[in-house]
Parts: sequence; structure tokens; C-alpha cells
Amino acid sequence: MELTREIYWNVGHGVLVPMYLLVAAALGVLVWGVRKRLVIYRQGRPLDRTDRRSERLTGALRDLLLQVRVLRVPGAGTAHGLFFFGFVLLTIGTTLVFIQADLLQPLFGIRFLTGWFYLLFSVVLDIAGLVGLVMLAGLAVRRYLVRPEGLPNVGDNALMLGLLLAIFVTGFLLEGARMAATELGTDLSWWSPVGLACAQIFAGLGEAGQRSAHTALWWLHFALVLGFFAAIPFTRFRHLLLTPANVFFRDLGPRGKLTTLDLEDEEAESFGVGKIEELTWKDLFDADACTYCKRCQDRCPAWTTDKPLSPMQVVNQIGDLSRKPERGEEELIDTVSRDVLWSCTTCRACQEICPATIEHVGKIVDMRRNLVLMQGEFPGEEVQKAVEQTEVNGNPLGMAPAARADWAEGLNVADFSKGDQADILYFVGCYASFDKRNQKIARDFIRLLDAAGVKVGILGKEEKCCGEPVRKLGNEYLYQMLAVENIEQIKATGVKQIVTACPHCFNTLAKDYNDLGLELPVRHANVFLAELVAEGKLTFRAEAIDCTYHDSCYLGRYNDLYDAPRQLLAAAGARIAEMNRNRDESYCCGAGGGRILAEEKLGERINQKRVRMAAGTGAGTLVSSCPFCMTMFEDGVKGAELEESLKPKDLIELLAERV
Repeated sequence: MELTREIYWNVGHGVLVPMYLLVAAALGVLVWGVRKRLVIYRQGRPLDRTDRRSERLTGALRDLLLQVRVLRVPGAGTAHGLFFFGFVLLTIGTTLVFIQADLLQPLFGIRFLTGWFYLLFSVVLDIAGLVGLVMLAGLAVRRYLVRPEGLPNVGDNALMLGLLLAIFVTGFLLEGARMAATELGTDLSWWSPVGLACAQIFAGLGEAGQRSAHTALWWLHFALVLGFFAAIPFTRFRHLLLTPANVFFRDLGPRGKLTTLDLEDEEAESFGVGKIEELTWKDLFDADACTYCKRCQDRCPAWTTDKPLSPMQVVNQIGDLSRKPERGEEELIDTVSRDVLWSCTTCRACQEICPATIEHVGKIVDMRRNLVLMQGEFPGEEVQKAVEQTEVNGNPLGMAPAARADWAEGLNVADFSKGDQADILYFVGCYASFDKRNQKIARDFIRLLDAAGVKVGILGKEEKCCGEPVRKLGNEYLYQMLAVENIEQIKATGVKQIVTACPHCFNTLAKDYNDLGLELPVRHANVFLAELVAEGKLTFRAEAIDCTYHDSCYLGRYNDLYDAPRQLLAAAGARIAEMNRNRDESYCCGAGGGRILAEEKLGERINQKRVRMAAGTGAGTLVSSCPFCMTMFEDGVKGAELEESLKPKDLIELLAERV
């Protein structure tokens, strides 16, 4: 017996003409549906996301073929990834059948699906189909029986799952009917174990019954496949096309860098985003690429502390409005809601985990910009007061600018505002300048640099807030005013390098200030100190201490600075008990997005939830590298009544104790 099978057994080659006409019709419906989606995206503003095409294409292919982002989450992610791999193998198998049966064999008499290659082909496709069917069934059980909290069931989920399950089941039954008539009882049948099991269903029908069942199943399976392709642009199936495309269109700029508004644009009717047409086409595209996997929601510190913000819902509310034929100008912000917009800490946990590279944070900040710049709204009176103090005094704490360098009295630090000189500028930041707890950390940092023989200078009374908190709250005007003044002062010093211990200052000076003319290299204190240690210029006594380390959002997810602080802790003799949420999965302290200036009035306090995570490690010390985090943890430890078991400490403090 030849090791192969007849491709169009029973149905005959006469099906080719109607088959390809129907395929063309289904693909025509698909193209028509995609064109209708393009009309929706074109409502948004232009945005260039086609530069560096080789890099974009490589990333999209890697994520698609290897399912890199999907597999990051075990459980549902693993099931989805395995289903995808099974689906791809089946697609490859169908393509091989097409190449032989419809091209090579009729044109050149060439057959390659024979012998051992055919046996391998049969068993691989059989196993791939079984894996796909089992994973699909598991995902259906999860969605409809287990029903994880917060997992939405949109209207076409049942259609999608039912259609895919039907395609897999009819495919196996079709194979079983053919095998019952042609292979049952032969050695060849063992190379299709699932098909062999299905063949038993048809074994007693006789050849005529088997042929009739096969014909009916062939057309049913074919119709289901056509329905699948035709349904892609009209159902959540569209993410099969749009998610890889969204990875191609991902932001390749500096991570987390916001768009700098041209506030002098005389033709601009408004600033920020208050209606759908003011979003970019990519913002609308994001909504179609969303798979409703809720990974962003599960990791959102606002959502998990009972606040109304769900990044997933924000993206899909935008999508729903974009498809609405008539909508009011204020409907976007009213639909998303102000409480949702003000709850965001801009921690980027949502974007870091999203398998479709959806950009949530920029949308929220753009809507905040509209609220602040166009409507004069703030999340509370305390925020409005802090913004006013920043505008008048250059800091949100309302302290006198002349006192900004008082913390440095008696230390070996140059003050550029007094005409002193130094090679490196230490950009101190507001909290290290005025908050007593963080002033101690600033003094310890200078002592560390002094011990390493590094002479640094500060801007003194000429330094102002970097502008990051007010910018994330939406006040782009005040941010740019502060930034321009800081840049002028920095350039006047003639320094070649900037160092800062504040992740928010670091991210802003290193990335956002570039748009306004600052091109100097900016280093975070952790990296700078780690280099001094590596060069032998700074050494520590290795005194044992049990601690846990908190990865600041603006050091970690925004800048991938995970190793330097851990290297410094190891050099100082620390034993780190990692929290479950660490590195790129770190849980926000609650201060980002300007929330450091706002009262937390909704739900559980984010900082208290984080310090409980730290206490759960059993370590007595919670180490962080951010003045905002320190402020939040000091408050969180008190609020959670953990003063006896957990002590917040900045990494710089711990190092200074061991010089």
C-alpha cells in the first residue's frame, strides 16, 4: 500500500471551480470588511508609524510566530499560545495540500505528500489539531464556567469559540469518515490516531453511508472555514490580523516619552483630546487590536484597589465611540469619566504586559490635558493648590525658592547659582530639596560622591521642579515653562553630565527635555554609583541585612534599570527577599501620574497594598530608589500599622551607612 492518500477522495476534482469561487467570495467579504474598518481609523489624526520598517517587521514576526508576549502569562497565555501553534501547523498542512493537489500535481505530475514525509505530515497535523481542540475547549471552560473576575464576555465571544470548535470537530470527523472507508484496518491508519478514533464512529455505516457522511462533512467543514474568514473583520477574530499589525505600528521612540504639544500653534482649536477626532488613528486602531484578555486590568494598581479605572475598558470605550455615527463633542471624556482619568498612576504596567502593544497611558494623559488646558479641571482642590504653588514657587510644596539649597549646607557640593564650578550636575528634585525625610537621602548621596572623589554641583535656588507631576496631570503649559527655565540654567553651567536620584526627574530630563533642547547625558544615581563601585572608586562594608527591594515604575518599566540597584545591595551585604511583584511586574507605590499631589479618595490605598506585599516577604526593610516611593511608603507603613515590622529605607541611605 502506497504511503499517501487521495486528496479529493470522494468529492472529486469537480469541486475545484465552485470551491475557489466561494473562497474568492469569502476573501472579498474579508477585504470589504477591512476597508470599512479603515474608515473608522481615518477619523483620527495622522501619525507616522512606518519608520524603521525592518525593525518593526522583525518585531511583529517574532511576536506572532513565537507568541512572545502571549506566553508571558501562564495558564490562559500558555493555552492561547499552544492553540496558535496548532492552528499554524494546520494552516501549513492545508497549504501543502493546496500546493500538491492544485498546482504541482495537475501541472507537473509532482507529488511530495508520500512515503515517510506523508506519515510525518499525518501525525503532526493530527496532534496539532488535537492540541488546538483541547486548548480551545480549555479557553471556553475558563471563559464560561470558571469565569475569572473581570473577564468580559463581549457579544461575539461565543460565536468565535463555537465556530473554531466546529471547524476542529468537523475536520476530525471528516478525516474519520474518509479513514473508515479507505484506511481502517491498515497500518497507515495508526499515523492519524485522532482520525482513527473518529473512524470508529463511521465504521458500521458501510461504504455508501461513509461516502455520504464524508460529502456532507466536507461541505460543512468548508462552509465553516469560509465563514471564519468572512467573519474576521466583523468580530473579535479581527485581532488575528490587527494584533500583529499593532506590534508593527508600536512606538519605537524612547519608552514612555510623551508627545510635546506645540502650544504656539495659532491654528490649534484646542489642546489635548476631548473628542474622538482629536485622537490619532493609532489610538482607534488599538481598540480593534484589543483581545479583551484583561491582563492590563489585572495589573492596574488603580483597578486592583477598587478604583473605577480599567485600561481595557478605556481602550474599548474609545473603540465603541469611534464606531458611533453621532456623538457629542464632550462624549469621549464623559464616557470614560473623570474619576477614571484621574485614577491613573501612569505606571505603564498595562502597556508592559499587553500582548497587542496597546498604548493606554498616552490616551489618558491626552484627555487629562484637555481637562486642564481647555476646561480648567483638576482632580481636587489640593492638586490645584499644588499646581499654583509650582507656578509661583517652582515646587509643589509651596516652599520658598531661596531655601532650595538649604539641605546642602556644610556639604562638599558646588552651587552653580553662586558661581561655583563642577563637572557633574546633581539635579536634586523638589522632594529631596524640601521634604525632611528625602533631604537626608540627598545629603547621603553627596557623602557617597565625596567618598568616591566626585565633585558635583547643584543649581541651588535656580533649580525648579522638572515639571513631570504637573505634566502627567495634564498641565503641559506649566511643564514647558518649567522645563525651558531649567534647561537655560543647565546650559549656563557648562556641565557635561547630569545625575539625579529621582526616577521622575531622570525620565523627564533624559527623554522629554530633548524636545525642548536639552541634549546632555542624564544618569540615574543607581547606575552612576554602580559604575563607581565597578571602577573601585567606591567601596562598602558588607554588613548583612534582610530586605526587599521595590522597583520604581519610572526606573523599571520606563527605563529597564533593574540590575544596578541589586548589584549595589549585594555589594553592601544585603540579602534580598523579592516580592512576587518585582522587576517589570512591580506594583506601583501610587505616586506616579501626579498622584503624589492628590488625595487618594477612592478604594484601598495603593501604597498600603504595596507595603503589605513587602511585609509578606518577612524582610524587615523595604528598600526603594525614589523620593516619591519613599514618601508613599512612609505613609503606607503607618496606615497599614506595620511600623513594628517594616521600615522604609532608600538605597542611598543604606549604602551611606556602609561606606
